[in-house]
Amino acid sequence: MKRRIAIAAFTALTMIVLITAVFAGPSPTQEGAKQIAGIGFFAEAGACTDPEGQGADYALTMTGSLVGCHYVFVESHQCTEGGAYKETGYEIFVGKYEGQAGTFKTNYVFTAKYLDCPSLTGEVTGRCQHPFENGSGTGVFQGIREARLDMRDDVGAGNFPYKGHILF
Repeated sequence: MKRRIAIAAFTALTMIVLITAVFAGPSPTQEGAKQIAGIGFFAEAGACTDPEGQGADYALTMTGSLVGCHYVFVESHQCTEGGAYKETGYEIFVGKYEGQAGTFKTNYVFTAKYLDCPSLTGEVTGRCQHPFENGSGTGVFQGIREARLDMRDDVGAGNFPYKGHILF
């Protein structure tokens, strides 16, 4: 009896390992994707003046794989008593990728921890996720099948390093 239980347990464990290995493999949507990375900074006054950014709450100047202006339109935000902050909205990037011009739109979720959340001062940590909106690309970004940009605030340096991928 103990032998049958041991064999059944070993068989179940082997199946779990094999199934996990299959599902842990590379995502088919990631194969062939081009990696992107760089740093965003708050845009200086007068630096980002594209008409597509009209009415933006603020803009970032992007460097690295993406060179241009990233316009942010805040749609909702909330603070908790403990200083947790959540913000959602959409963004429009106007600029270049590999020297070619284009635009794209993302929907984003930003989460952070602030010492004084209502005034958004004393940021402790922050990060945001920016999945590209399908069909929103123009120029070099036209026809993107999948893309995503993730930022993690560098609170000490006051900038926003990003990493992500683009699948054409």
